Parts: sequence; C-alpha cells; structure tokens
Amino acid sequence: MRPERVREVPLGTADVEAERRADGSILLRSPHALAAFPAKLTERLAHWAQAAPTRRFIAQRGADGAWRSLSYCEAQVRVRALAQALLDRGLSSERPLVILSDNDIEHALLALACMHVGIAYAPVSSAYSLVSTDHAKLKYVLGLLTPGLVYAADGARFAKAVAAAVPAGTEVVFGEGFAALEARAGGAAVDAAHAAVGPDTIAKFLLTSGSTGQPKAVINTQRMLCSNQQMITQAIPSLLREPPVLVDWLPWNHTAGANHNLGLVLNHGGTIYIDEGKPVPGLIEKTVRNLREVGPTIYFNVPRGYEALLPFLRDDAELRKTFFSRLGLLQYAAAVLPQPIWHAYEELALATCGERIRWITGYGATETAPAAMFTSSGAMRAGSVGLPVDGVQMKLAPVGDKLEARFRGPNITPGYWRQPDLTATAFDEEGYYRTGDALRFVNPAEPRQGFEFDGRTTEDFKLTTGTWVSVGPLRAKINSACSPLVQDVVITGHDRDRLGALVFPNMVVCKDLDATALRARLAPVFERLARESTGSSTRIVRAMIMETPPSIDASEVTDKGSINQRAVLKSRAALVERLYAEPPGAEIIVACA
Repeated sequence: MRPERVREVPLGTADVEAERRADGSILLRSPHALAAFPAKLTERLAHWAQAAPTRRFIAQRGADGAWRSLSYCEAQVRVRALAQALLDRGLSSERPLVILSDNDIEHALLALACMHVGIAYAPVSSAYSLVSTDHAKLKYVLGLLTPGLVYAADGARFAKAVAAAVPAGTEVVFGEGFAALEARAGGAAVDAAHAAVGPDTIAKFLLTSGSTGQPKAVINTQRMLCSNQQMITQAIPSLLREPPVLVDWLPWNHTAGANHNLGLVLNHGGTIYIDEGKPVPGLIEKTVRNLREVGPTIYFNVPRGYEALLPFLRDDAELRKTFFSRLGLLQYAAAVLPQPIWHAYEELALATCGERIRWITGYGATETAPAAMFTSSGAMRAGSVGLPVDGVQMKLAPVGDKLEARFRGPNITPGYWRQPDLTATAFDEEGYYRTGDALRFVNPAEPRQGFEFDGRTTEDFKLTTGTWVSVGPLRAKINSACSPLVQDVVITGHDRDRLGALVFPNMVVCKDLDATALRARLAPVFERLARESTGSSTRIVRAMIMETPPSIDASEVTDKGSINQRAVLKSRAALVERLYAEPPGAEIIVACA
C-alpha cells in the first residue's frame, strides 16, 4: 500500500531540555535561543509599507458584497492620521481607547494607530453590548479602564449599550463619524510619540473572564507581542517562505484572533480577509462564500468552526478545490478537536488534492500573548499541545495528583490592570505565571513527544465515595463521542455518589432536531460510554439536554463560547436536582442503572 503524501510545510524543531526537581516539579525549555525581535509591532507596518507598498494588507466585504481593501502603504498613511487624532485627545494608558464593535478595517486601523504612538486600547467583545441584557459586564469594564474615547462601528446597534454603560462626559465616536478622525495627517508629534514607544509600553488591554465571572484586564506590552511573533515564526518557519493569506473570523478582542492571527499577517507582510461569518446558522454561509473565493495558505479555527464548515466542504466541490488549493497547515485552538473531525479533513484533503494537510496546535492563554507551546513536528492526535516554544521557560508544578503548567518569558504579561490582588496570585514565588491548567506527558519516558491537556486543576472534585473525578479529560471524551451533536457538557456529581452531565447541543448541527429526537440520538452514545467506563469516576449515569443556551450575563459562557463549569452548576442548580431525582423524568437520559 502506497503511503499517503503529506503536503510539505517547514516546521520548527521538536526539542526540549528537562530538569526534574526534588519537590516533584519539572522545568522544561527549548534548547534553541529566541532570535532578535522588533521593539514595537508597528515597525513591521512601516517596513512593509516600504518593502511592498501595493501589497494587499487587509480586506473586508463592503455593503455591495465586493471586497474593499487597503494596501500596506495606504494603511500606513491612515494609521498616522488616526494616531494624530488620538494624540490630540490626550489618550494614554490611563485614558485608553475602547473599541466595542467587531473586526473591521476601521477597528484594525484604530488599533494600529494606538500602538504606533504608545496609546493603550481595549477591544471589548460585542456580546457585552449586543447580547447582554443588563450590560453589567460592560459597565464594570468601562469603570475599570476609564476610557478617554469609545468607538463602535454602528451607532444604531450600539446606542443602547453606550447609553447604559459609557460614563458621562466620555467622547463616543460611531462609524458614521470615523472619517472626521482622519481629517489631519500625522505630523512631527506622531513621529516623536512613535520614537518613544519601547518594549515595556502597554499596547493593549485584553479582557478575559475568570471563574468568578468578572473580566480581568490583561496588560499586553509591546515586548509580549513582538517576542511572541518571533516565537511563532521559529515554530512555523514556512511563514518566511511566502506571505501568509488568512480568511479569518476569530475576534480581535481575543488573543488568538488579534495577537496571533492579525499579528502574524502584519509581521510577515501577508493578507488578511476579514470573515464576517461565524460557526452558527445563518453566518457560517458567509464563511463558506469567502472560502469559495479565497484559498488560505494557513487556516485557523476553533473546533466548533471546523465542525460547522465540514458539511459544506463535503457537499461543495468548488469550495473544496479553493480551500485546499494552497493550504499548508490547519490549526485549531481553544478546545480539543474531536478526532472524527480531524480524520474527516484528512480524508477530504486526500480526495481533493492527493495530499494530507498537517494539523498543528499548541497551548497558550491571554496572559502568554498567546503562544507558549506548539506542536512543532505536527500534532500527533487531537489533544496534544506540543512543547514549549523557543524563548519560554515552562514549569510543571504538582497540584494534587496533577501537574499545573506555569510559564516565564518575554511573552508573559506583567499582570492585570488596576487589579493588584489578582496579579499577586497569578504568579508563583519564582515568577512563573500560573495557568490553572494541567498537562500530562504523552510519554513520560520521552519528553520530546510533548504533552496533552489534562483539564483545569480547579474543576476536579470528589464523589461521596472519596473518588476523584478528573473533569477535563472526561468532558473531552464525551464531547468527542457526541460530536458533532454536542457543543459541550458540564459534569455534575460533587457531593454525590454518581456522575451526571448537563448537555449543551451544537445549535448548528441540531437546528432541525427537537429535544426528543436529540435524546434518541444521544442515548446510545451515553450507554456505550457507560459500558466502556473504568469506574465511578468516569461513568456518566444520567444526562440532561439543556434547552436554553448558556448565558453570558450569568457568566455561564464566555463570548468565544467556552463553558464555565462552576457558573453553570451554580445557575442551574435546580436542573441538577432534577437530573438526580427519583424516579428520573422523561427528559433524562439514563445511561446506567
């Protein structure tokens, strides 16, 4: 049998040095040094404006459906003009720019203008304005940041949120007034401010939701952004071979979409096509249209995005042809990709272009800018996260029976803005950032094989029998087995003798199924999982389908779709009681007596 061909794309080396300490902790780092990197990210904009002035930098569909775009030279001129307007308003880290709306060309220009002259900005999830009903999180965020200017693309859509949450006296600019910000060309003041920007200058504040529900403002410095881009380059040296082309929807209020993806394009003089689609019914079709026209060289998405796109790829030959035409790598992040989805893309690539496209992934957080680990030799299977990237020191610290991943390096945040207590507890006595995530060796005897995600150290609990339940791996196993019908599950059983699950359906896949039909589809899956379980710590005996989606106001879900286990259990305590009631109701999937 002839071996399958793999599309050749250069990747970094998979090397690691490990030191085991007497206290049970393990220190790991790459033996390869991190090369020099710029002092400020917008040096790269200036570079490409000179080296490739007419190359397309960013594109977005206009109201007529056609692509509107900016070259690197055009972007540089507009960034300087906007920077002048922001300097004229006296903005700073203490009075930053806050952007309420989603990815668009104007958002990118404002962000770059801020960073160009050392003004901090904060992109806020549009869900805080448009999905939330009480705007409590938005009020909290604006109170924490004290903005000097607030921007939103659409005055009509954001008017209610602005009225409810923006402090009185704060200047607000909507998209309709954007042109006025560019009225004056950037001059000597812009040059002087740019020259003063250094590695420790605050570039932005990125908001991340903790387990308590209130957002934290993660300080992102120029050193973090620029060093992490060099780390990514050394992990994916193919980026140096040709400018990357991205078709990307990942939001810029998150580190993956902004720091990783948009930063990667800017660093390497590539092109980003803003995808206004999302992996939900009614919007995934926009993604399909874009990918039918533009073939990416590297594709980034979350597992739910790959699941939503898959049926379209299977049914549309034109889409498949364009999508795989020059695709070098598939990268997923934010959650474990179900193995069936992994295999499906491999099979489609082989059938379409005769080559398998290599999957890559890694591990990171908002506090790590984000790349801290990477599967430099390609991911071996879903769930692997690779090894520390060049320039990062990693510590695995014993926490109970798990190993918590901790990191130190130039890409690590100095802390949380105006939240000193949270900053103090985020780092250990040696200055390593505590992630709260556990990792395990793929093969303890061979560290070069890397690591796999082993759940959150704070999610695990004991049954009344004293048996520990490792929540993260169990959730991943259930999600994979129930794919593509299930978005995520929450494990129940704290202070009980049996495990249960609250099941959140994948609304893209299940849009035509009612609860009864979905229970019929999932019951055999939970029965099989129960039969295959190894004991009470892995056996789900009952499951209940959630008929209402997770609530952002109740902190059950982040705006990027990650489920907060503790918040769900708290807000849906009555449903947990129904799950365990005797006899079980008709709405309960009973997997094991």
